[in-house]
Amino acid sequence: MKEKETIIISLGGAIVVPDMPNFEFVTAFRDIILNWIKKDKKFVIIVGGGKTCRRYIEALKNCIEATSEELDWMGIYTTRLNAEFVRLSFGNSAYNQIVTDPHTIEDFNGDIIIGAGWRPGCSTDTDAVLVAKELNAKKIINISNIDYVYDSDPKINPNAIKFENISWSKYRSFISSKWTPGLNTPFDPIASELAEKEGMEVAFMSGSNLSDLENYLNGNSFIGTTIK
Repeated sequence: MKEKETIIISLGGAIVVPDMPNFEFVTAFRDIILNWIKKDKKFVIIVGGGKTCRRYIEALKNCIEATSEELDWMGIYTTRLNAEFVRLSFGNSAYNQIVTDPHTIEDFNGDIIIGAGWRPGCSTDTDAVLVAKELNAKKIINISNIDYVYDSDPKINPNAIKFENISWSKYRSFISSKWTPGLNTPFDPIASELAEKEGMEVAFMSGSNLSDLENYLNGNSFIGTTIK
């Protein structure tokens, strides 16, 4: 029997909980994943913290003079809350607990595995890359609230340049080289460095139009950015 292909998805917290939990998106996303399970695919979905993460980090900063590690742990727990929301939305179709340590991924069975933040020093993007490395996967799908990767924030800079295809070295030239808790960037610097080292490809697309996810899975063109 042919082994099922495993698809790695880094699912941004900003699309799962943009302000309130986005059950419309999660329901539509779940239905697509379940449909692809019938086509002999497996999925590992690592869920981020998004705005919830940044809100808690800012709140903690206002309470105490928190260390970077404390702020990271605050953010990590928000990713786990978001991940449980996604996992439970799958009912019995997903594995019955979330994976947090990427190095234990082979201990988890099933066609749908949901993951969350692991330890301080990076975002869930890095966790997705580490999972891909453990499973010898070379492609990751990044779903968030942005349609393309830009060289700067298009909400601030109307002249921001968007990319459909870009190299890791070019991408890394215009993002921070250092991780800070709650950093808001398409793909965190630690994950980017590791993905480049491992020769991985990451496809970025917006969760607001899930037909692009379908197009990508079908091997067709999609609206978004590919970094490799």
